[in-house]
Amino acid sequence: MSEPDPLTLAVIQAGLQQVCNEMDIAFSRAAFSPVIAEADDRSDGIYAAEDGALIAQGELGLPVFVGTMAHSAAHLARLIREGAVAPPEPGDIYIVNDPYLGGTHLMDVRFAKPVFVDGEQFCWLQNTGHWPDIGGMVPGGFSAHATEVEQEGLRLPPVKLFKRGELDREILAIIQSNIRVAEQRIGDIKAQAAALLVGEARLREMLDRHGAGTLRAAIAGIRARAADRMRAEIRRIPEGVYHSEAFVDSDGVVNQPLRIALTVTKRDDRLAFDLSGSSPPCQGPMNSVWATTCSAIYLGVKHVFPHVPINAGTFEPLEVIRPEGTFLDARYPRPVSGCAAEVSQRIAEAVFLALAQAIPDELWAAPAGTSGNFALGGFDPQRNAGYVMYQITGGGYGGNAREDGLTNGCSTIGISKTAPVEVMEQYYPVLFHRFAIHEGSGGGGRRRGGFGVHYEIELLRGEAKASFVMDHGRFGPPGVLGGGDGAPNVVRLHRGGATTTPEHLSKDQGLRLAAGDRVEVMTPGGGGYGNPQMRERELVARDVARGYYTEEQAFRLFGPFR
Repeated sequence: MSEPDPLTLAVIQAGLQQVCNEMDIAFSRAAFSPVIAEADDRSDGIYAAEDGALIAQGELGLPVFVGTMAHSAAHLARLIREGAVAPPEPGDIYIVNDPYLGGTHLMDVRFAKPVFVDGEQFCWLQNTGHWPDIGGMVPGGFSAHATEVEQEGLRLPPVKLFKRGELDREILAIIQSNIRVAEQRIGDIKAQAAALLVGEARLREMLDRHGAGTLRAAIAGIRARAADRMRAEIRRIPEGVYHSEAFVDSDGVVNQPLRIALTVTKRDDRLAFDLSGSSPPCQGPMNSVWATTCSAIYLGVKHVFPHVPINAGTFEPLEVIRPEGTFLDARYPRPVSGCAAEVSQRIAEAVFLALAQAIPDELWAAPAGTSGNFALGGFDPQRNAGYVMYQITGGGYGGNAREDGLTNGCSTIGISKTAPVEVMEQYYPVLFHRFAIHEGSGGGGRRRGGFGVHYEIELLRGEAKASFVMDHGRFGPPGVLGGGDGAPNVVRLHRGGATTTPEHLSKDQGLRLAAGDRVEVMTPGGGGYGNPQMRERELVARDVARGYYTEEQAFRLFGPFR
């Protein structure tokens, strides 16, 4: 069939995206856990039946999930062809969280539903949701000291959780027997499945309206146009080789930084990304699986060129060389709980820093680049029930050529946001004493970095265990073109009248808290852009008047301003 006319292509492209948007909304509105229902730590997309290529994604989901789900769908299709996984039938929904099969960490659980037209599979509908707990050493799954993946929780290969529309109670029982607060997960499971059912209903409306042949031709045309658009953007980058590096504080086990070494080569209308000079595999859970590493490169480039429509064609002009023998190509049984939430953001940071050398007017200094993963698990005597609380937090964005960095922006990998304080206090036995700007955290520059967040939580009753997998605690987010670094992440525990800081600064696990103990976190500010001495004096004075900096901090960063 010939390619549809441009108007039909635009209508179908918008329709496919709307299908994904409705899946995103249905998932969040039906989910039980605040991390999905309030923080939107999830994503939905449509993928090709034969190879998992991305067809469309929702605007309201985490980009890093969209990239990894393409790998996951490809693995699922391959395993079905090889006979290792049962072939799909109408009404089936597969569940998988294996990081080495196109995943992230174990808490990110993927559902995949085949859609059939006239007995032939047309595509996969797929989503990922962050479950608050998946078992493992510590509540919440963020085991900062894990040395093998089995310590991080339950690992699921692709299996049919729903068979011809019916929930498999035996598989559900296995899952619930291996995770904490298991009785609450059924709400998230049904929400995740319901989102796919909504997506299938909307997609069938499009199939009825346009026909499968027209949709297939349109999908191919949309993909080709996205590839052409990305090539056009790349051609604007000067020819050359650009180098950058970024650092992970530590792996949580060995207290030494991990280096991400990136070389970007621009030639004609293509970009090649080589990470092979990065640190070797690490003992702790900061290894990154290949799907996450590749997705981090993609989302970094998409940040730079946000107007390119996103599908598999968007990434055709990008070559990512697999960094074998490094911590960015984790193989079983390497632990990986920090790969998507933290390491991926250091990879994207390296992309930003490299391309800032090539097209500085279009780039920015480094953002906070951490999800601020904080998990608290315990037993609430007032409710006579266990709980697992998971919190993510924003930070400062880097300054750019035109404006200061955003304050309390979401993480680099997506749109997830901190759940409202009121919701967290309603669900869990905690009290927020503070949720404010991390004053002084924005890096100095002609355009300063944005500010992080400063919060403090008290455990009100019972006992609990706290765990942290964060980053940028050793090094603040770098400035560019002479700009200063943003302030690093800070974690403090106030227990029994004493204040302590984790040995690994932003990573620790299983820290016992009693009623009255408090956890204090200050997330990083963004890096500054350009020479701080070139910042307008009235803007410095304004920041001081607003309490963003003390006079001493402002003088140190920007020089005299009175």
